[in-house]
Order: sequence, then structure tokens, then C-alpha cells
Amino acid sequence: MRIELATAPGDPERPNEDWASVAVPAGGSAGQSGTVVVLDGVTPPPSGTGCAHSVPWFTARLGGALIELSGSRQDSPLTELLATAIERTAEAHRDSCDLSHVRTPQATVVVVRWGAAWVEHLVLSDSALLLEGADGTVRAVLDDRLDRIPREALRTHATADVYRNAPDGFFTAAADPAVAGRAVVGATPRAEVRAVAAMTDGVTRWVDMFGQGDWGDCVGVLRKEGAQGLISRVRELECGGGGAGRGKRHDDAAVVYVEL
Repeated sequence: MRIELATAPGDPERPNEDWASVAVPAGGSAGQSGTVVVLDGVTPPPSGTGCAHSVPWFTARLGGALIELSGSRQDSPLTELLATAIERTAEAHRDSCDLSHVRTPQATVVVVRWGAAWVEHLVLSDSALLLEGADGTVRAVLDDRLDRIPREALRTHATADVYRNAPDGFFTAAADPAVAGRAVVGATPRAEVRAVAAMTDGVTRWVDMFGQGDWGDCVGVLRKEGAQGLISRVRELECGGGGAGRGKRHDDAAVVYVEL
């Protein structure tokens, strides 16, 4: 089994709001089972979030709960585990913070859990999961609800917040456990999966912002150059200015690549 994990802040002067972890084994022999969790913390506006805690504080607690639960409760659905992790995290600061604030700390989520028979997945918001089949084809598992919202509606925090964790909008893991039911979930026979890659949108921009290749090409870079190699490619493109006018010049980036 090969495991590659890399993460880098978009700005070295600011804390990295992404979070990533791998647990192998989650039960049984090494390689037989395991779990991956990747989170992308949502950067808050200067006006605040109603919370005394930082986004890295939130992602560390949510991610820590998810990696523990997904490994120790292998018979529980991933949606149930995400709901429990959200509730645990909310309880850690419910008494000190306004968790009803639309910008209370929150994150996108990717969870992958594999065992002898199945590779299960959960994706919430705009991070991505890539599944490489035994024949080399790559399938992207995406939650595209954010992409369905008109671009003009996302130009300011105020207009975007109308759609945040709202019907006909998009969803992130914040303080409401019910949001877990909105995640994109599924399972693939283990024999049909050769590799998995989970990544935040600071990495997916290699495909969707800079157009350097398709998802299969992205997995090819991971296989040849590793997780840090893919992030380095993104940074080179960002410095070249090809993504000017399309969001942050540099974004926090995290990617986990596992060959099963």
C-alpha cells in the first residue's frame, strides 16, 4: 500500500485552514482497511462569525472526531458518523459561541473508508474525491451544488450567505448535524478500485481553474510525482498568473492519495 499526504497554506503568514488525515489500519491487517478524511475550512469574512474560535480550531476538532469515528465504528454509515462528529464539535463551544450565526466555523468534507469488500465515500461541498478503477479509468465524485448557484450571487459575503446551508443552496459541515444527510455518498466494490485521491479546491484548481488536464491526468501526476508534486505544480501555475481574477491567487491546499 502506498499513501501520500501533503498540505500547504495559501499564505505562509496565515494558518492553514485545511485538515487531512489517514488511519491505517482501521481494523484488521494493514492495507485491508483504512480511512481518509480531508476538510477545507471556510475562510470567514472580516465581520466575524459569532464564534471565539478559529477555523483551524474547528477543522482540527471535526477532523479528529471523523477520523476516530470512521475507523472505530466500521458498521455505521458515514452520514451518521459525520452527524456525530458535527454534534461533538458543536458541543465543544456551544456555551461560548453563537452557533446559529450563518458564518459559524464550517468546512467542506471528504471521507473515504475501505474494507475487504467495499470502498465507501462521502463528499460535502466543493472538495473532490477521485476513484481510479482497476482498468485505469478515473471517476470524480463531486458535490456540485455550489457550481449551480449564479456567479453573481456569490460576489459578496452577504449575497452568498443567502444560499449557505439553505434549501436550493449549498451545504457545509458547520453546527447542524442534519447537514450530513445532504452529503453525496456511495460505495464501490473494493476489487474495482485501484487508488483514491481526496483533495480540497486549492488542489482541484489544477484541473478546473488552470485546465492542465482531466481528472485522470491529475491521478497520473499523483502517481508519478506524489501529493507534494501536485501541490507544487499548482503553486507554479498560480505564480504564473493564469488564474487571475478567479478567487484567491493562492489557496490552502491538501491532498491524500492512496493506492489500495
